This record gives sequence, structure tokens and C-alpha cells, in this order.
Amino acid sequence: MATIPYPLEDGHGKLAVRKHRSFWASFVDEWIITVDHKHLGLMYIVIALLFFVAAGIQGALIRMQLMYPNNTFLSPQVFNRMFTMHGTTMVFFVGMPFIAGLSNYLIPLMIGTRDMAFPRLNAFSFWLMLFGGIMLYASYFVGGGGGGSAPDVGWFAYAPLTEKAFSPGSSTDFWILSILLSSTGSTATAINILATALCLRAKGMTLARMPLFVWMFCVVSFQILMALPPLTAAQIMLLLDRFMGAHFFDTAATGDAVLWRHFFWLFGHPEVYILIIPGFACITEIIPVFARKPIFGRAAMIGASVSIGLVSLGVWAHHMYTVGLPSRANIFFAVATMLVGVPTGIKIFNWIATMWGGRIRFNVAMMWAIAFLFHFVLAGLTGIMLAVAPFDWQLGNSYFVVAHFHYTLIGGLLCTLFAGVYYWFPKATGRMLSEKLGRWHFWLLIIGFHVTFDGLHIAGLLGMPRRIYTYPAGRGWEGLNLFSTWGVPIQAVAILIFVWNVLDSLIQGKKAGNDPWDAWTLEWGTTSPPPEYNFAVLPEVRSSRPLWDLKHPEDPDWQYEQS
Repeated sequence: MATIPYPLEDGHGKLAVRKHRSFWASFVDEWIITVDHKHLGLMYIVIALLFFVAAGIQGALIRMQLMYPNNTFLSPQVFNRMFTMHGTTMVFFVGMPFIAGLSNYLIPLMIGTRDMAFPRLNAFSFWLMLFGGIMLYASYFVGGGGGGSAPDVGWFAYAPLTEKAFSPGSSTDFWILSILLSSTGSTATAINILATALCLRAKGMTLARMPLFVWMFCVVSFQILMALPPLTAAQIMLLLDRFMGAHFFDTAATGDAVLWRHFFWLFGHPEVYILIIPGFACITEIIPVFARKPIFGRAAMIGASVSIGLVSLGVWAHHMYTVGLPSRANIFFAVATMLVGVPTGIKIFNWIATMWGGRIRFNVAMMWAIAFLFHFVLAGLTGIMLAVAPFDWQLGNSYFVVAHFHYTLIGGLLCTLFAGVYYWFPKATGRMLSEKLGRWHFWLLIIGFHVTFDGLHIAGLLGMPRRIYTYPAGRGWEGLNLFSTWGVPIQAVAILIFVWNVLDSLIQGKKAGNDPWDAWTLEWGTTSPPPEYNFAVLPEVRSSRPLWDLKHPEDPDWQYEQS
């Protein structure tokens, strides 16, 4: 077996000897004023998990309210606040920070450099996101008319709900400003990722050799730069409406409520792919390692990722079939939506082909990756159904859409994020997560997910509208909602097991070593956890699988790429 020619430390073992400092001084230095991409990446992920707990509690309260017909557990006003905060938190303060954390931690390691291109901008982006989340939840205490109130306009904030006449307090203003802050941070992160990937790659790492993980995050960064400015512009216009009487969206004063929907979904639909493509990136690295085969169709995977990034920017109005668009527009957006399924199908077939004939190891990370494939195929099929305008006219405002959306982002994205956690946790901490507890976490969460969301497809087909806080008896929805709500405690137990697994592994988990999976990307060529400087000597790359090829020079694929 070849020796990896990337020194893990310098000749003295450390770059410098730290002077003795107090705990709090070290804490502030390492976690508050840090510009180290690894610390920032971990902070992003921890904050995302904390917001995930908050959003999960809100979702549980929503399901408890819908558990029985004519339920009075939550008032209509409180239900609307829970609904708004759950959606906003999950999209902007769970999904976006988590993918920012993955990219921050892994991209410099994967491309063989020491940090992001703009470290201080990186730290600034994190604090913008965190302050945005704090501002959103501060509305509970200082929003509303006087006593404090969370926003209640839905995570989509359709006009005229956001006009002063309908939302007179300050809670909607907190919502607007929190999204402006987090969006600015996400935009800065996207610029940083592109600059890092394009300018700081290790010697010999051409774009053709760059890891697929990094490729996909470059696509996501491009999408962010295209999709977030319309949302930012809409938020500024809404502030002008509320404070200066601009009437962009005020239909009572010649404004246009549909204009808000165009601006919002110009961001909102690419946002689905902004969230899910990082999930694609995780399993694109995980499946080949645990199948013991190179990724099938590497060039096709890159082309499919770029195609999804481009096409997804032009399909926003399939969320707007029910507003009365012209038939030509409906046809265009229906075709464009179905077109996204082509590169997505290429990816799915490539992942399956990678596993086909491989020596698959069913570690927990691989189990999550396989679960993702199953869920995402089902979510894609219901998405194609909703792309058909006449079908969407019937079900676009029903619980069928709620079930489809959660199949995509919970059954799809959450599975890939947990796959990534189980795969890269040893690299970040030097400890292994328990496989036994991981399997309990996996099966309970999968069972709870299906209990919660499978029946909601049927409820939607039976005509249950979304965005309602209660419903009358005798519609055939009672049993489905009762069954759906019982899935929530099952998922809660799964998350508690995951939290216990993480905490216990940090304290007494099995030591991981530098490369516990026998992988081939550069992050596994340094210590676990990596030193501050990542690599004492920056690596030189000769193929798209630098570590694997050095450890297995007899591999014919290696010989082919070297030639």
C-alpha cells in the first residue's frame, strides 16, 4: 500500500505552542471571534439543529391541533403563528445553515487548501444568519401590537396578509428583517464558495478532477446568487409598502398581489433545489465509498447537476397555476417542470448503477442514502403529477401538496443530511457514532415519517385544504389526521436517540482514526479532527480520487486516469 505523501503535521508536531489561557478566553477565541472554516461549519450545523428542535416542536403543535375535527387546542391566531414560524424556520434557519455548515467544513479540505477564500466574510455570513434567526424569534417578545407576537402571515407571506391593514403590529417587520439578514449571509457564503472552489484548488486539481461534492455546491452557489436577489427586492418593496405607502402589493391602492407571488416563487422554487442538491452532493460521496465502486457516469453527474441548476430557475410559476395565469404560461411552466425530471432521473440511475454489482456495506450512512433514493423517487413522481396544470388545479391547495413537499425535504433532504452526519462525524470529532443507536435512529425516524406523511396524500385526494386550523367531522379526514399525528412522537424518540448518540460518542465513542471508511477524497488524508491549518504541506493531486489511487495503485481505473 502506497504512503500518502501529505504530512499530517509539521516537524514540531504543532505550528505553534499556545500560551496558557483561561477557558473563557480560549472559548471566545475559538468559537466567537474565529474565522476558521471548520469551527464556523460546526457552529452552522449546531445552530441548524437547535432551530430544527424549535421547528419540530411547532410542527408537533400543528399536528396536535389537526388531530381531531373541531379541535380547540390552538386558537386560529396561534395556529397561524405556529404555521408561519415552522415553515420559515425549516427553510431559512435549518436547511440553509446546515448546507452552509457542510460546505464550510468540507470544501477547503476536499480541494486541499487551508481555509475559505474570504475568512472574515465567512464569519460575517454566519453571524448574519444567527442574528436573523434571533430577530425572528425575538418577535415572540417584542412583535405584535404591544405584548409580543410571532408573525402569522405564512412562510410565503402572500399579499395582502402582509399589508398594515391585515398585520398592524411589528411581527411581520421582524419576519422581513430576519429574512433580509439571513439572505445577505447566504449570498455572501455563495460568493465565498465559488471563489474558494475556483481559485484555491490544490495543485493538479483541475475542474475535471474536482470532487463532485464541490461541483454540486458550486451549482447551488450559482442558484443562490440568481434566486435570492428577487426575494431581497420583494422584502424591500414590502417594507416600503408598510412604512412609506409605496403600494407595490396593496390591491386596494392599484398594487398587484400576484406580483409578490412572482417575486417570492422566483426564489421559492429554486430554493427546493438549493436545499436538495447539497443532499445529492452528500450521497454522491457516500454511495461510492460504501459500494466500493467509483461513481458511475461522473461527467453525466456533473452535467445533470448543472442542468438542474439552470432549469430550476425557470419553473417558479408552477406554484401559481391556481391564480389564473394564461394558458400559454401554464403550458410553458408545466413543460419546464417536467424537464427538470430528466437530469434528476439521470442522477438516480447513476446512483443505482454505482451500487449495482458493488460490495455494499450497509453502514448507517449508507442506509440513509438508500432511504433517500426511495423517498426522492416517490416525491419526484408526485411532483410530476403536480406539474400537470389540470391536476394541480384540483390539488394545488390541498394536503397532497403538503405531503409532497415534506416527502421532498424530510424524506429526501433530511435523509441525506443524516447520511452526511454519520459519514463525516468521525472526521470532525475523531470519534465514531454508534452503529447500533444509529440503526434505532434510522428505523424509528423512517417509520414515524411514513406514519405522519403517507396518509396526508390521501387526505389531499379527499379534498382536505391546506392552511386550515381545523375541519368539520364527516369529511373522511378524521382517521387520517389521527394516524398522521401519532407519527410525531415516533419521530421525536428517533431524534432523542440521535442526540444521545452524538453526546455519548463525543465523550466515549470509539476512536475513528484518520480514514475509517477507506475513502478517497482529500479530507480523509489529514488527521481527525483536522488541525487548524488542514495540511502542513498542501497536497498535489493527480486524479479525481487522490487517496484511493495512492492506496490502490493496482486499480485499473487509476492506471486509466494517469494515462
